[in-house]
Amino acid sequence: MSTGVIRPMMGRDSQFFWDGTAAGELRIQKCNACGVLRFPPGPACPECHAFDRGHVVAAGTGTVFSYVVHRYPPVPGKELPIVIALVDLDEGVRMVGEVVDAVSDSGADVEIEIGMRLRVDYRTIDDELTLPFWRKA
Repeated sequence: MSTGVIRPMMGRDSQFFWDGTAAGELRIQKCNACGVLRFPPGPACPECHAFDRGHVVAAGTGTVFSYVVHRYPPVPGKELPIVIALVDLDEGVRMVGEVVDAVSDSGADVEIEIGMRLRVDYRTIDDELTLPFWRKA
């Protein structure tokens, strides 16, 4: 099971999200009491404080709100540089994720900008982990 990838924390508040990525779905937590969407997921609604959680399946599209190009230090399982973006999902929540195909082969040029449209894709790491990532729409 050693894949060289930094594994995310998985718990009862986020398991629905990871079950979704394994199924090819980008799931966002929804309060069943008041309908508010939230990411990252948590135990209680930030609006009405209810513990009645559910989820919706997102379209998997959004826009770049902000980004960084990570060049150093090394990241286990990644070839640098990598682009990490804060993505405004069309559903109204923000999510952090890696953007692939945004760096030239030489690593010198970055092809990403604020407002760029992105779509989610998935990479299966092993039987227990499928990670979402982003690419140009």
